[in-house]
Amino acid sequence: MRGGPGQLLAGRYRLTDRPEPLRAFAVDEGTGESVLLRAVELPALLTAGQDPDEPNPAHGERLVRRVAAVGSAAPSWHPRLLRGVGAFVEGELLWTVEERPAGQTLAELLAGGPVSPYRAAELAADLAGALRVLHEAGLAHGNLTADSVLVCEDGAAMLGGLLSGTAQEALAEDLGGPGGRRRYEVRATLVGSVAERWPLDGGPAGDCWALGVLMQRMLTGRAPYPEGGVAELVTAVRDGRREPSVVCGPLAPLAERLLQPDPTLRPTAEAARRELAALLVGAPEPADGERAARAVELKPDAPLVRQRPRRRGGGGRPEVSGEFNGAEFNEAGTGGGRAPRIPPSLLGPLLVGGVFLLLVVGMVAVVLFAG
Repeated sequence: MRGGPGQLLAGRYRLTDRPEPLRAFAVDEGTGESVLLRAVELPALLTAGQDPDEPNPAHGERLVRRVAAVGSAAPSWHPRLLRGVGAFVEGELLWTVEERPAGQTLAELLAGGPVSPYRAAELAADLAGALRVLHEAGLAHGNLTADSVLVCEDGAAMLGGLLSGTAQEALAEDLGGPGGRRRYEVRATLVGSVAERWPLDGGPAGDCWALGVLMQRMLTGRAPYPEGGVAELVTAVRDGRREPSVVCGPLAPLAERLLQPDPTLRPTAEAARRELAALLVGAPEPADGERAARAVELKPDAPLVRQRPRRRGGGGRPEVSGEFNGAEFNEAGTGGGRAPRIPPSLLGPLLVGGVFLLLVVGMVAVVLFAG
């Protein structure tokens, strides 16, 4: 896509930065809110009796109606669901529009490395809650990936990508039919080798499987299935060839059940949400993954350890203490705990002087009583 900041799409969406090929940020001039635009390329639809090079002008309009129907049916009130705003065709692109609060995608967050088990549980619980309301509305998401999840500034996860996923699946079906090799090829081009997008089954059970894949990605930084190419990925999913869920730590039992090949053995989104919430209640570490204010075990590669500030008895300002090579230190930088009140070098002279003073007092007292 060409263009840049200030360009207006569909007479309503003003771009706020230079767009990527199939993605752009904009402001909805009708409402003033920030939105994310995602695009799907629209190749010519081949139909019986048409010239192979002749595009079908109704193709994009039909896809827009399908996307709009899903957007209208989706619950817009849930705090963990990004609201789909609309869809439109411009040129050879079908654009979907969804709200975009401040935050970063989960993919951007994971670029810095995996998250702790309880942070992953917190994010997964938010996503399971969003999936639950979609499933109760009779919808499946089908596009649960690290790119479709927004981690907001308050740390909560919001699930987006519903409309763009719908557009991709609808286009694959239109071009390739409801099944078969042609649909697989089109879908592979649109979706790529992203493990969460290739469950053996669709619907709510497929969403729950994708949640299990995403949980393992959050905890290890990689999918449990190989993603070198679509064919390799699909074969591994079909054969059940994946990294064991034991790498997920306390989330391993849930991840194992979510990744069951038999969809009837997988927990529902609501059951997964309840299990994650119960795990968070007993979390031995902060759910947000922040450990800075907690005592930390001494490790060989980190000899200097910062512990939780302790207050002296009776209040007052905190006293920070810790260990360095086995010697205790305080905030003044001295060793050995509280400093003695009298230097050791003065103890001898003071003791002799005290004895002499007592003798003088005793002699004075004898003289006074004898007189």
